[in-house]
Amino acid sequence: MTKRTILLIEDEEAISEPLSAALVREGFDTVVAGTAAEGMELFEKRSPDLVLLDVMLPDGDGREILRRIRETSRTPVVMLTARGEETDRVLGLELGADDYVTKPFSAAELAARVRAVLRRAGGETPEAAGTVLEAGDVRMNLETHTAERAGEPLGLTVKEFELLRVLLERAGKLVRRDELVHEVWDPAWFGSTKTLDVHVSALRKKLGDDPAAPRYIHTVRGVGFRFDAGDEPAP
Repeated sequence: MTKRTILLIEDEEAISEPLSAALVREGFDTVVAGTAAEGMELFEKRSPDLVLLDVMLPDGDGREILRRIRETSRTPVVMLTARGEETDRVLGLELGADDYVTKPFSAAELAARVRAVLRRAGGETPEAAGTVLEAGDVRMNLETHTAERAGEPLGLTVKEFELLRVLLERAGKLVRRDELVHEVWDPAWFGSTKTLDVHVSALRKKLGDDPAAPRYIHTVRGVGFRFDAGDEPAP
């Protein structure tokens, strides 16, 4: 099996060296960049399967690198930061990050997060019978990891894709908030539920959905969400 390539953009050698070694032991091909400029150069040359991106870099802000990556690519990105404020986490997620890990963290924890994100990015082969999900003019193919509305690609991040998958699998039915967090993030997720709201908002925007009069994703306040076919706005 071909090794997955991880691009680690981190300027602190005390973090990058042991983390890189740990990822190699976990079976990944790891490439390290110490600056934003070097990171973008390696991203373009190596086309990694996932990027571990430090927020604070000597020559720029990691969130700007994330923004540049998202202009052309849906490659999974996990943000690394010493900042613990919710506003920083939410901003990173709004820009398209697939996960957010606050320092200090263990190499084992990060490796587990990396595997989970890669798995959600399409590493597992779905059963043929359930490859395509459809509701109204929204269609997604789990095998090719693509989603579209009225024939137009949606350009979803990994988390947005998984969120839409769960909602489409249960189209017309209420999906509780805790169920979505459990399936899209992790059974042991302990982060803020604001993360779910950020991703629902981003998914709605890409679907062209108006939260005030939704056609697709309907909110059951305080309980969860329901995906409808989108034939007409909710009354």
